[in-house]
Amino acid sequence: MDLQVIKQRFGIIGNAPTLDRTIEVAIQVAPTDLSVLITGESGVGKERIPQIIHQYSSRKHNKYIAVNCGAIPEGTIDSELFGHEKGAFTGALNDRKGYFEEADGGTIFLDEIGELPISTQVRLLRVLETGEFMKVGSSKILKTNVRVVAATNVNFTKAIEEGKFREDLFYRLNTVPIRIAPLRERSGDIHLLFRKFASDFAEKYQMPTLRLTPDARTVLETYHWPGNIRELKNITEQISIIEQERLIDEDKIRHYLPEGGKSQLPAIYKTEEEKSFSSEREILYQVLFDMKKDMNELKKLVYDVMNDPASASNISKEHKQIIQNLYPTESHSEIIAQPATPAIQYADVDNSADEIEDYQEDNELSEDNVMSLVEYEKAAIQKALEIYNGNRRKTAERLGISARTLYRKLKEYGLLENNED
Repeated sequence: MDLQVIKQRFGIIGNAPTLDRTIEVAIQVAPTDLSVLITGESGVGKERIPQIIHQYSSRKHNKYIAVNCGAIPEGTIDSELFGHEKGAFTGALNDRKGYFEEADGGTIFLDEIGELPISTQVRLLRVLETGEFMKVGSSKILKTNVRVVAATNVNFTKAIEEGKFREDLFYRLNTVPIRIAPLRERSGDIHLLFRKFASDFAEKYQMPTLRLTPDARTVLETYHWPGNIRELKNITEQISIIEQERLIDEDKIRHYLPEGGKSQLPAIYKTEEEKSFSSEREILYQVLFDMKKDMNELKKLVYDVMNDPASASNISKEHKQIIQNLYPTESHSEIIAQPATPAIQYADVDNSADEIEDYQEDNELSEDNVMSLVEYEKAAIQKALEIYNGNRRKTAERLGISARTLYRKLKEYGLLENNED
């Protein structure tokens, strides 16, 4: 099997490995009668693969019919596919054969099959399973021997969930799946396609062929191409007609691309729940930032408890002395005035590393400081538990943390056994 010969025969341009693999699969499945489902974005050239499958099958001497399901009105699609009897509906002046009857022994290519109405999907499923169908307005069962190749750019998983496509029909069509890669995954083929289109349009419009500068070629190869090959062909034709200068530079090529041909690489967004750390050091600093924030909040909450007449009456002198010993030199107002150190938000990926470095320079954290924070947190939690007689739910509410977080901290500090609810 010579892939280059097949590409020339069917007008396929490109040397990408994904493209070669697609053609190889089409050749391998052609001699069988298995149904094939071709998927890919709009404009990638899905119509070439069914032609290859038909021409390399035993049906090649019979009819090949291509049907664009999305271009046929819903009210007439059944008649187009399966035919109708005279008088079946207004305007049915004569009997008519449908595509499945006309293509008996051959191949039908159902493009944009995701646009089929549910009622038509039921009829199609019967044809695929039994080879039987009925014309519109008839009760007579007819037989057909047709190879079905379908194509779509619809997300079938979503369509099935929304009830727009039958799951059983999808599995019946998807016996052999073939995916055609979008143009952005075949960047090495973009310039080849441009040269072919430019040559064709130069011959069509009797003018010199377009040429690209290296910078212009780079712009084409890094552009996202949402319209794929169809979009590239249309832009090449526009440039061929409009531009007098046949050497196209970067500025000119950007003029014809949406948004100046900006590369549409996927952006990475990270929410607070989806943090990502590039090193152990970042993890360490994140933990320390969160710990310091928790300590400041706990210190404020404990002072609030001491100064609340209702709560203070339940605190023994011994417990008050313990709290005062934890921070003997700080006053209540100073505690409240201390801002809680915010945790770094990793949604801004570019600035997170710089923020860590800046914080490291401005806030040197020694081993002694870290240990004192841990001891402080443990003591504060113990104190809050004593105030609420070991009730973890009330303690968590008072400390402003979740019960799950409190449970984790109790387990971490070995306080869990004596504080079971």
